[in-house]
Amino acid sequence: MYQAVRKFVFTDCYCAADASTYDDLFAKLDTNKDGKVDVAELRAGLTAMGIQFGKGAVQKIVSSGDQNKDEGLDFNEFCNWLKEQEKKLKLTFKSLDKNNDGRIDYQEIKQSLADLGMNITKEEAEKILQSIDVDGTMTVDWNEWREHFLFNPATNLQEIIRFWKKSTVLDVGDSLTIPDEFTEEEKITGVWWKQLMAGALAGGVSRTGTAPLDRMKVFMQVHSSKTNKISLVGGFKHMLKEGGTASLWRGNGVNVLKIAPETAIKFMAYEQYKKMLTSEGGKIQTHERFIAGSLAGASAQTAIYPMEVMKTRLTLGKTGQYTGMFDCGKKILKKEGVKAFYKGYIPNIIGIIPYAGIDLAVYESLKNAWLSRYAKDTCNPGIMVLLACGTISSTCGQLASYPLALIRTRMQAAASIEGSEQVNMTTMVKKIVEKEGFFGLYRGILPNFMKVIPAVSISYVVYENMRSSLGIQK
Repeated sequence: MYQAVRKFVFTDCYCAADASTYDDLFAKLDTNKDGKVDVAELRAGLTAMGIQFGKGAVQKIVSSGDQNKDEGLDFNEFCNWLKEQEKKLKLTFKSLDKNNDGRIDYQEIKQSLADLGMNITKEEAEKILQSIDVDGTMTVDWNEWREHFLFNPATNLQEIIRFWKKSTVLDVGDSLTIPDEFTEEEKITGVWWKQLMAGALAGGVSRTGTAPLDRMKVFMQVHSSKTNKISLVGGFKHMLKEGGTASLWRGNGVNVLKIAPETAIKFMAYEQYKKMLTSEGGKIQTHERFIAGSLAGASAQTAIYPMEVMKTRLTLGKTGQYTGMFDCGKKILKKEGVKAFYKGYIPNIIGIIPYAGIDLAVYESLKNAWLSRYAKDTCNPGIMVLLACGTISSTCGQLASYPLALIRTRMQAAASIEGSEQVNMTTMVKKIVEKEGFFGLYRGILPNFMKVIPAVSISYVVYENMRSSLGIQK
């Protein structure tokens, strides 16, 4: 029955926009015969036909085709959506079919992904191919391509590939990851700046939502020790008693403010470093992407590092100590000089390498593991897989670089703590290990881990809504 229905839905006359064929399909989906197909009917109909679709895909289909906003597709809206979808899919199919033989093989998939800056192995390309190939020929023709993606809102290759690109959209408050990459089409059309804007806003909302945990992390990094143990509950009680509820967000303003310049500098520097590291017309390799990303991160951090120092000072400051970022900056400059704005700079820069490297390596490993196990059914991992991969890889990156982050924070805060000795990075590491043991380098890691999942979730939701508001097609 499934094969018969599938053959009916995906015949050659179907792609020719035959009104009677559309009419028959519409009649099958419109089970309550009210002249429109709503989300529930479309979901039930596609499920009955054995057509796979991602979470939220059916809602996106109805929303994108619903011109009169009545929460359903009438016959004309349904036909128009199918015609537009097929046009886009045809363009994508042609762009993949490099030799114009009407079929896509693993080499063409591999080459197309490489053209977009994503290098995969022959085995990975074959896994993707198998997930679309119905007749087992290890090639995909137009009918198989249309069948697989017709009711999937991801209509072009860039959107499909974006699932698997490590993205800085998942903001965990530490901007040390490899920057986002954009295709030439995205750069020409101007979509890239909209996506950067959406990512920056998502990061701002995410950091604001998790600011109390971030302040607690810094508080524990600097003040907690073997002799002065600070618990989460005790730390929050102290902060509330000292400055009230508003004090939980102390330092958040500058933390949000530095996102935009850091993102912009990182992106521009990344593009330049990629050009320097690759031969003209050549494709960037994974190790080159890591080097370019690390250098771009170092460039951005160098430019905005004074803001990092002010964020730490404001976070640790007492009520009334500073009236704001500019007041904090003036007081540091007057009392300690320009050098104070770069205290902790060396461990911060060194920390980029383990963070970005492990983040990228773990993400690639998780991606490959998922493809190996589930790519036979679908090459679309879905939102939850993407979030899980991003969360785990970011957490591993933080775990590796956390001691350097703690050293950086203590060096930034040293001058603001009475009686605190000004020491270099090596001396500070020795003192912490001698007095508190190895785990002294991980003070405050609990609230740091606690904020990862809510930070990732908030940033993803805001990013998706911003993409929609800015007119970026999903």
